[in-house]
Order: sequence, then structure tokens, then C-alpha cells
Amino acid sequence: MKPLQNRTLFFGDNLEILREKIPDETFDLIYLDPPFNSNRNYNVLFKEGLQDSPAQVHAFEDSWHWSHDSQAVFEELIGVRKSKTPVNQQIGNLMQALEKLVGHNDVLAYLTMMTIRLIELHRVLKSTGSIYLHCDPTASHYLKVVMDAIFGKNNFLNEIVWCYDTGGRTTTSFPKKHDIIMRYGKTADIQFYYDQVALPRDTSTMHETILTDETGRKYQKNFKAGKEYRYYLDKGVLPNDWWADIQAINPSAKERLGYPTQKPEALLERIIKASSKEGDLVLDPFCGCGTTVSVAERLKRQWVGIDITMLAVNLIHRRLVRQFENKGIRIFVDGLPKDLRGAEALFKKDPFEFEYWALDMVEAVPAQSKTKENMRGADKGIDGVINFVKGRKNNTDIYGKLLVQVKGGKVQRNDIATLNGDIQREGADGGIFVTLESPTKPMMEEAVDAGSYQVSFIKGEFPKIQILTVKDLLVGLRPKLPYIPLAYHKEAKPMREEAASKTLGF
Repeated sequence: MKPLQNRTLFFGDNLEILREKIPDETFDLIYLDPPFNSNRNYNVLFKEGLQDSPAQVHAFEDSWHWSHDSQAVFEELIGVRKSKTPVNQQIGNLMQALEKLVGHNDVLAYLTMMTIRLIELHRVLKSTGSIYLHCDPTASHYLKVVMDAIFGKNNFLNEIVWCYDTGGRTTTSFPKKHDIIMRYGKTADIQFYYDQVALPRDTSTMHETILTDETGRKYQKNFKAGKEYRYYLDKGVLPNDWWADIQAINPSAKERLGYPTQKPEALLERIIKASSKEGDLVLDPFCGCGTTVSVAERLKRQWVGIDITMLAVNLIHRRLVRQFENKGIRIFVDGLPKDLRGAEALFKKDPFEFEYWALDMVEAVPAQSKTKENMRGADKGIDGVINFVKGRKNNTDIYGKLLVQVKGGKVQRNDIATLNGDIQREGADGGIFVTLESPTKPMMEEAVDAGSYQVSFIKGEFPKIQILTVKDLLVGLRPKLPYIPLAYHKEAKPMREEAASKTLGF
């Protein structure tokens, strides 16, 4: 395996990446927040049946299903199918017991897919390292048993209850307002940094006078069994294992990026400070919108992130470049197509991820209707949209719109005619057609015949329909546009060194 580079984002299935690209004993700290659809009715998760959809997680689609894929991994864990991940008999016994307990359903699929990954995460964690598994009460009790089997009951350190008070309430049950974060070590020899997470001591709780010792340090004292104990104010006190001082991100918060399961930076700051020091290597294998790696970068840790969706990887990359633009950091992205063969392989493996990749190459927003949940539904021919300012009237910006169509298979003249019809139907200014195959001569002629459009602040005309091949994009060619592309997500503001989190009171 090649040595890992700091600031690496891996695109792909974290199980494959862990197996193939991560050496043993690599990370000082692992934090993971694996998606699980806690919004669904709890009883629905136990509905039995084998579903056809792949058992994998996609951004904005928190779903795990009992499928042929999850069944194959289950058979690896119980030892009836050869596995690349070393599995012991204890794990096999546990999985068979869980099968009898919960049946063949989404819960078992989730536990199966998590177990195989947690075994690999145990392998890549340093002997002095810690792992924090973030989950909600829907499955935390099952995951606790799985973690005990993999990391050892003696290495269980904390069940942290993160309490928050946001979102809706019900009149039929107590509101569900907490998550569970389980903390384990790999061995008893773990790193923990008291001084980095200690909170100011509340002097009112002891009802004792504040005194000053011979060196000038302030303290309060207490007597137990006739012995004096001193509690120094400058040492502070650790947070309890229930964290109510860190709230979930409210809808109007500046740090919110529009990602449904985004966690507050203050939460990750406490975890990273507690279990790592500057220069240590942090892993988030379910990177989502990148909060873990963003906080790790700000706290001068090294980091690696993994996500299975192109949307998430693109979002994280843009977020970090924007936040730390004053530092000029270089981020390595592993797993994206680097040549035509790689693009063709991505299309064959996952046409939707190929589409997201191509859209990002032209700075387009994926169309709202283009999600994996409705990929079998009607396709209006709009894969992405590029919005731009084309003029100004009465001190108000006038926005234009370009439609983007991505094709990985065979293309023909009618594809361009269809795009032209979509442009007219949607009232758009123009369109961009991205194709893996080379366009035909009739396609090029159809694009020319579509005409052009203009904007008020730039002289000249722009082609109404532009055709770009993936080969063009790979060598750096981009559409001819009358503007600097607008980022397709809400960008986090640049982060300055002095802008450390004020939430925790450090």
C-alpha cells in the first residue's frame, strides 16, 4: 500500500478503500456518523424481505436494505463465504444471534454492513487511538454489542449522550432529542487530552470559599474522610458524558450547508481535541459534508475522509478550499476519473455518479429530480442547471439559466433537438450537452442551428447549445460562459486562525 497523504478525500465504498488502501495502525482518531434512516417508522425497519436495490448509502438518502449484497457480506461474517476481512468465530456467533433476533430486514442489513466496516476500522486504528461511533437510539443498542465484540468490552470508554433541543415536538410521546456517541479504545493505552477539553469550573457548586495557594493559584477545597482535596480553578473540569451545551445546527446558522445530517462544528471540535493532538491523523469514513475534516484542518490535525457519493466529495472539496483559501492548502482526491478509461469505468459502475462527476466538471447544480430514489422515473432530459447573472434592472439582478444534459451511452442528432426543446419549455437561455461518446456531424449541425443568446453586460453572443465531450473536460476545456461559475452549494465562510469555536468556552 502507498503511504497516505494528508488532506486526502477518497471517493468510493469505504469498505473497499479500507481494505485496499489503508495500512494497519494508521489513525490516531476515527469518528464516524454512518447514515441510518431514523425518520422512518421503527417497526418498518423490521419488515422482512429481499430487496433489489444495492445496500449502500448515498448522500441525502439514508437507507440500508436487506439485499443480495448485504446477504453476501453476512455470509462472509458467519464464515460460509470467503472474506477479505479476517473474521473470528465470536463475530460469526454474534451475527447468527442477531439474525435470529431481528430477522432478515433493514436492521440486520445495517448491522451487517456496519460490522464488516468496523472490523476494518479496528485494524487501521493505532493501539493508542480512539474511535467515536455516532448513532441514534434506533440501533445504538445493537451497535454497542457489535462494538463490544470487535473492540472488546474492556475497551469501552463512554456512551456519550448528545442532547439538543431543535426540531418538532409531539403530544403523543416524549420528544426524541438526543443522539448516542460510543467511544472505544483499541487498547488500554489510549490518548486523552484533559486540558484541551476541560470547561471552566463552576465555583458555585461546591459552596466553598475561593482560596489562593502559595504560588498564587486559586482553588476551592473539600474534606473527605478527614483528608483535604484541592480543586484548582485553572485546571477546569471535564464535561460529563451527557452533552447539553452543544446544540444542533439551526436552519439559519452560518455554518449550515444544507446537508440533512450535518453535525455542528463544536461537537467535532470537542471530540477531536479530546482524543488527538496537533499533527495526529484523523479519519472520517462517512464524510458527508466534511465537518470532521474541516474542524481537523482548523485544529492542525492531519486528516483523511471517505465518501461513496460524488456529490459529497465535491461539496467537501469546495468547502475546504473556500474555508482555508488564505492557507493555500492542497487537497488530494482519490477515485475520480483521471482519463477516458476511468470515466468509462465510472459510467459502467454507476451512471448516476458518472453524471454527478460530469456536472461538477462544468460547475452545474444537479437537477432536483435527478436522485437515485427516482432514477427509474420519467426523465425530463435535465440533469443539471447552471444559474448566472445576465443583467441588472432597477438595482436588481436578473438571472439566467443553462440546462445541462449528460450522456454516457450512444448519442444522436435527436438528443440535441430534445435538449433544445427542453430549453424552450423551461424558459432557459441555453444548454450544455456533455457526452462520453464523440458527437456525430448531424449533432454538431443541430447545435449550430439552435442559434445563440446574449447578456446585457458583455458584447457578443454565446452558443445556445454547446457540445463537450468527456475527453474535452479531462484536458481542461470548459463551456463558453458569460460569467464566473457560481458554486452550486452554500459555501462556508473562510476560516481564520483566530476564529476558533466560542461554543465550548475554551
